[in-house]
Amino acid sequence: MSNEQLELLRQADWLQRASVRKAFEILDGAGGQTKAVGGIVRNTLLGIGTGDVDMASKFTPNEILDRAEKAGVKAIPTGIEHGTVTLVIEGETIEVTSLRQDIKTNGRHAEVVFGGDWEDDAKRRDFTFNAMYVGPDGELLDPLNGLQDCLDREVRFIGDAKARIKEDYLRILRFYRFFAHFGSGRPEADGLRATVAMKSGLDQLSPERVWQEMKKLLSAEDPSRALLWMRTTSVLASILPEGEKWGIDAIHGVVAAEKDLNWSIDPMLRLISILPPMPDKMVALGKRLRLSNAETDQLQKWALVDGLGADMTEQDLKASIYWGDQDAIVSALQLSLASMRAKSGENLEAVEKAAGYLKLLKLAQSWNAPTFPVKGQDLIKLGHDAGPELGEKLKGLEKSWVESGFAKSVEDLLAELA
Repeated sequence: MSNEQLELLRQADWLQRASVRKAFEILDGAGGQTKAVGGIVRNTLLGIGTGDVDMASKFTPNEILDRAEKAGVKAIPTGIEHGTVTLVIEGETIEVTSLRQDIKTNGRHAEVVFGGDWEDDAKRRDFTFNAMYVGPDGELLDPLNGLQDCLDREVRFIGDAKARIKEDYLRILRFYRFFAHFGSGRPEADGLRATVAMKSGLDQLSPERVWQEMKKLLSAEDPSRALLWMRTTSVLASILPEGEKWGIDAIHGVVAAEKDLNWSIDPMLRLISILPPMPDKMVALGKRLRLSNAETDQLQKWALVDGLGADMTEQDLKASIYWGDQDAIVSALQLSLASMRAKSGENLEAVEKAAGYLKLLKLAQSWNAPTFPVKGQDLIKLGHDAGPELGEKLKGLEKSWVESGFAKSVEDLLAELA
């Protein structure tokens, strides 16, 4: 390891935090009993945002709990059967997992014993660049030579790729998720072949875990290469069959628009871009992957948006927003704008349409729909009877008010009814 990389670890901000120093102190990090592990080490070496601090320890879970109690630190046995204890220090949570060895594996349900050495623990992990450890002094322990893979941005399974996937089929999606966030070039060949051979195992996963992993993948700065390989290997069709014939080409335009127009990364917008606008399929997808009610509702409302053209008038757009769903219309306009921007190098018409969609998008994002000023009580005071007919009269007045550009006053509308 170069001096530059060593210095990155030694000077890492997270290593200097009081909460992390305290955790090392409680668990004898200076004596080599406890080390930080996984993503925090990988991300530091890559010079990117670090995230949560996870630790591995030679102490058993009960010993960790005992040491925390003696130090007056809150400790929660969040996954004690798997050896995990969560320390809460100065408002920060640090997960500490005892070193483990697999005795027998059955999917995610592995029989483990606590103990063993760092290499035993490392071999239980998924990818080489997630099996690096760092002590309180910033010294790197790399029992499986993950450093080079990390620096090369190579997502490589530890040991036999098929065997690692069989332990937990979610590792298929994790392979592509890590490639989306950290990978370069093309995915590692053995891992790629293993995902193809083992993809039928995805059916064994809970829908919630699949969606959680896909959402993380879609949150990458640019997930398009990972999605391309997932489509090539049919892994994408296994979990998102709705988009198989629709394609993923639109994702490129969305990513470019996010960068150029300073849009926030939105995994739901990216998901929408690779799905067909078919409300029934969106509802079915939401049920199958057990999306939240809000997420399913978002997909369905987007699929119901219709009639948005680059040349539509501002009044027509306002009417569409008033009668429809503003967030869904914003999403539809974003996708249309991204699509036209992607085609703008081909012809002038696409440039003109992109300009039109951009203008409409700005309006849709900023406009607040007014409240219809006429109430049922207003009509009753004029002698109209309560009931279904009253509702129809109100709806007619509301339509007239919208068509006027929301300009007619209560007096105008009541006079119109009379």
